[in-house]
Amino acid sequence: MKKLLIIVIEGCSLEYISLERTPNLYRIAKNGFCKCVKAAVPTIYNVNHASILTGKFPSEHGVIGNALSYPSQGNEDSNPSDDLSNQNYSFIASRTVFDFMRGRGASTALLSARSEVGELLGRNVDFGICLERPKDILVRFLDMQAPPPAESLEASIWILEACYRLIKKNTMDVIYCTTNDYMMRNFAPESPEAILQMKKIDDWLGKIYDLDHDREIYITGGFGVTAKPRLINLQRKLQGNGFEVECKTPHHDQPGKDGILIQTGMQFLSLNRGGSIANPPKDKSREEELVQFLEAAPFIDLVSPKAEASKRYNLPEDLIGDYVVFAAEGYTFADFDGEELELEEFRSNGSLHERAIPLVAVNADEAPEKYRYSRDVVKTIMERPDGK
Repeated sequence: MKKLLIIVIEGCSLEYISLERTPNLYRIAKNGFCKCVKAAVPTIYNVNHASILTGKFPSEHGVIGNALSYPSQGNEDSNPSDDLSNQNYSFIASRTVFDFMRGRGASTALLSARSEVGELLGRNVDFGICLERPKDILVRFLDMQAPPPAESLEASIWILEACYRLIKKNTMDVIYCTTNDYMMRNFAPESPEAILQMKKIDDWLGKIYDLDHDREIYITGGFGVTAKPRLINLQRKLQGNGFEVECKTPHHDQPGKDGILIQTGMQFLSLNRGGSIANPPKDKSREEELVQFLEAAPFIDLVSPKAEASKRYNLPEDLIGDYVVFAAEGYTFADFDGEELELEEFRSNGSLHERAIPLVAVNADEAPEKYRYSRDVVKTIMERPDGK
């Protein structure tokens, strides 16, 4: 059995990679391959980590957000305040690569910058360390200093160094290591800060690769991050135009400046189907007006009925409202006092424009054509015959 390492440079769009700033990635790719693959939808971290770790899409593993109040779909038994961030994902039916490889006698490790990844998806690991909530005994085992703040440029470097030290001390059979997207959310690809940070990340990737050239290694981006200076409060925008719908975000409402809660480039819309006087059922013509309004709006890239969205983007139909709406390029959704707002240099994710990500692989068993999505890394591993 080959040893396996999966590294996710969270938020790494293709534009952050170049021969000048990431020569080690090019060196690794020269011995294997490099290609562009697609992230899962929505392009946010829990969804994509779940997809990579299980080798499946959200329609199969059931994770559709970082924090989401499920639309009730008219079911009185449902709780619209259920928050994914307070659940332990024990309902995931899909096996992770940790489950699969431990069943074959492999030792497993998960190193993450975000606590959610370790806590929600890190079952069946022999060694687990999280930058946000590290266990002192594990930090000491790695001979490392206490980690920096999660919201810092140093966070990703710390977790990659931890990966290096773990392999050097104890060659675990299966390692999943993920950074965070702090740099990508704050610095454009051509900024001096981003160039320097990618060089530092690349240095550690080279050091990790040189510890074991025979290890099967996959390095990918999880999802991308793009410039989105124009913010839309979709709930207020629709209400201001006479549409009574409920907008839900699959992302945490991240606090921004001036009381702005940043959501994401994707929303789930639930039509108000109640039968009370305050909430009369909506007729078909009004629903058609809503769709026409959204399709004509410059801030909307695509509006898709749930059945179509489920099929096209591999989403669980019963959890995504009546419509799925994607923001146009340069736009994102947010909660603030108003309908539209412009913020210079704001960067975010969650839409269809952040799906393109790199995949660098070395010692992979399959040809590059077998990898179309980031989830295909683990999918192909789980499809191997016993003993490989």
